[in-house]
Amino acid sequence: MRQSQIFTRTLKETPKDERSINAQLLIRAGFVDKLMAGVYSYLPFGLRVLKKIENIIREEMNQIGGQEALFPALHPKENWQRTGRWQYPEMFKMKSRAGKEFSLGWTHEEIITPLVRKFVKSYRDLPLAIYQIQDKFRDEFRAKSGLLRGVEFIMKDLYSFHKDEKDLDRYYEKVKKSYFEILKRCDLEKQTFLTLASGGTFSKYSHEFQTVTPYGEDEIYICAKCRVAVNKEIIREQPLCPQCRSKKLEQRRAIEIGNIFKLQDKYAKAFSFSLKDKQGREKNVLMGCYGIGLPRLMGAIVEVHHDEKGICWPKEVAPFRAHLIQVENTSKIKKATEKIYRYLQNSRTEVLYDDREDRTPGEKFADADLIGIPIRIVISEKTLKQDRVELKKRSDKEIKLIKTKLLNSHLIKI
Repeated sequence: MRQSQIFTRTLKETPKDERSINAQLLIRAGFVDKLMAGVYSYLPFGLRVLKKIENIIREEMNQIGGQEALFPALHPKENWQRTGRWQYPEMFKMKSRAGKEFSLGWTHEEIITPLVRKFVKSYRDLPLAIYQIQDKFRDEFRAKSGLLRGVEFIMKDLYSFHKDEKDLDRYYEKVKKSYFEILKRCDLEKQTFLTLASGGTFSKYSHEFQTVTPYGEDEIYICAKCRVAVNKEIIREQPLCPQCRSKKLEQRRAIEIGNIFKLQDKYAKAFSFSLKDKQGREKNVLMGCYGIGLPRLMGAIVEVHHDEKGICWPKEVAPFRAHLIQVENTSKIKKATEKIYRYLQNSRTEVLYDDREDRTPGEKFADADLIGIPIRIVISEKTLKQDRVELKKRSDKEIKLIKTKLLNSHLIKI
């Protein structure tokens, strides 16, 4: 992709109304644009990152047997009345011209449960796991913190269906491992803790995946002994680790990027979803739900991976693998850089080519640091004389001179 053809521009100044690091850097670097509080447009660079995250999640969900579908965002009132959640304040509601009432989906238990009930007629059809990646709408009282708390956002929600508790427990543990694989690929594994949180009406605990950053909205307590984390909402006057009973808990700020629940049979009861077991006894189907907010994950990556100059994208989610920069506008430099650009494209390297002629080398380097692509490749008169290119990792200060013909092999190793 040629940078001269991108319709967006980087910003030198930090947006005055944005306090969170993720919003400041993503707006300045041209990844997102704020339409209003909690609602963002994903610009070409931002959409590329979002799609990378989406594909990582999709691969991991498929790996654990998830079947992808896509459900409506517009829901009839009747489904929500069945579960007693029509009055929830988070829900956006509306009426048609005929007076029929609807809501915009902020979660999908009320939609998927009766849907699966239509097709599953025997315990032999279970277990079953279905997921979607879709826009959600939530009437947040205070939409803030950039991508971390949105009114409109994209979410992966996975729902599993089981014949008994043992089967639900087995799959629940499988999803835990899958989530940490997602975090590993997004380079957030070391900063993220499996965190005990309230289980609500379903069970004693649910689990959150909390990424520690100084700017996180949530407060968690990490056990110094066993490294289990606990959400503030379940810590009492005398906080103890629920797992090892240690009192040595370290308070940290964190971002919740995902959560998992055992729903038990709450929604099966509401929609009369039961099956006969091997002994012919009628039993309610058990369910689990597992969510990850894609914008939250994107925002958390920026909160963790940045420096004073800009974003430092991990390679699996970066919009491009390399940022190719020509620092001089002579015909010789243009010709050589164009050749390298075509070479990288032909070798299937995702590359952003800064071919802009109205920017100084300093401006180009500043933009490269702000945008945060993992590898910077610089072409100049000095490097061409040696038949080399200048190679620098975004996260390093060291600059290397690499023979042009060996460029692709070096990119593969990094």
